[in-house]
Amino acid sequence: MQSFNPPRRILMGPGPSDVSPRVLAALARPTIGHLDPAFQDLMEEIKAGLSRLMNAPGYACVPLPAPGTAGMEAAIMNLLQPGERAVIAVNGAFGGRMADMAGRAGAEVVTVDHEWGQPVDAQRVEAVLAERPAKLLAFVHAETSTGALSDAHPLCAAAARHGALSIVDCVTSLGGVPVNAVGWGADVIYSGTQKCLSAPPGLSPIALSSRAQAAIAARTEKPRNWLFDFQLLMSYWGGEGGRTYHHTAPINALYGLHEALVVLFEEGLQAAFVRHARTHGALAAGVEALGLSFLVDAPHRLPQLNAVRVPDGVDEAAVRTHVLNAWGLEIGAGLGPLKGKVWRIGLMGASASDWHVRLCLTALADALNAQGNGADGRRALDAAEASLSRET
Repeated sequence: MQSFNPPRRILMGPGPSDVSPRVLAALARPTIGHLDPAFQDLMEEIKAGLSRLMNAPGYACVPLPAPGTAGMEAAIMNLLQPGERAVIAVNGAFGGRMADMAGRAGAEVVTVDHEWGQPVDAQRVEAVLAERPAKLLAFVHAETSTGALSDAHPLCAAAARHGALSIVDCVTSLGGVPVNAVGWGADVIYSGTQKCLSAPPGLSPIALSSRAQAAIAARTEKPRNWLFDFQLLMSYWGGEGGRTYHHTAPINALYGLHEALVVLFEEGLQAAFVRHARTHGALAAGVEALGLSFLVDAPHRLPQLNAVRVPDGVDEAAVRTHVLNAWGLEIGAGLGPLKGKVWRIGLMGASASDWHVRLCLTALADALNAQGNGADGRRALDAAEASLSRET
């Protein structure tokens, strides 16, 4: 075996995004023990930073030691017991994954299915909740498979009116658009580090309300997973009365998350949201100037995840291969029924910059022209620049 030296890539797919140089530097700092007093101080700062980022005062906020999918599994397995009813809104691949996990928890799963690319319809969901009691409602705030953004507030409010807990998937939204646990009245929010936080994959921030914590404490049987058993986790992360060993925390990954939070708060949350919206506007203008269109209608479009339709007659996989080989640029393919029909272009965290927009449009035009599409790259760049000028 020899040392691995990865190729230099520019990451503009659905995740991971480009990692901030400051975060990369933080990851290389000396490892200390997971019960070291200095590390325990860092843990408290991370908890406070996550609470601020998700507007979750009074919630238990911790980073789980695994990718964003761990947050999904932890939320569902901790809240659901066999036989309980779970209503899951499905408008893409990750809503479908929630339903699968709820079934594995032994729940009675009722899905509210939507066309992929559409936001979750709160009225349709409430009608299902009104039929008979449910333990929880789960939905995806920012559906990574389509780029659709759903309004979380009316969905969480509908759950509360019908006595259900709410689980909100914010893996792609956190750090790119507002996430507001208290304002929404959400019971559980979870995310990942590899999207708009510009840290490597491997941690899943999660926030649980007092209602969610009470429901977990009232369980009549243990959750069906051990590592993500919330009560066991909090014996380590709670910080009150000393910390009990639960698992060996990923020390350096937590350095990276802490630095990512520092970077984000230095920029300012509102400034970060504006940056993501601004670069999306420029990308959208350039994409349309190339003669391409979006899967999601503009009012429901997620700024940081852009699903662009593949034109008729274009080999979508060949385009992705071309931009990777010729430009070192990664963009994503479609999932499920969208396979071969869309490209998923990320503008997340450090990848949400004017430079990334210009590179992506140039590379896309080059790849399309390689297939005889006749895309006008100069026109696309001019449209993007005009959009950026208006937003400056």
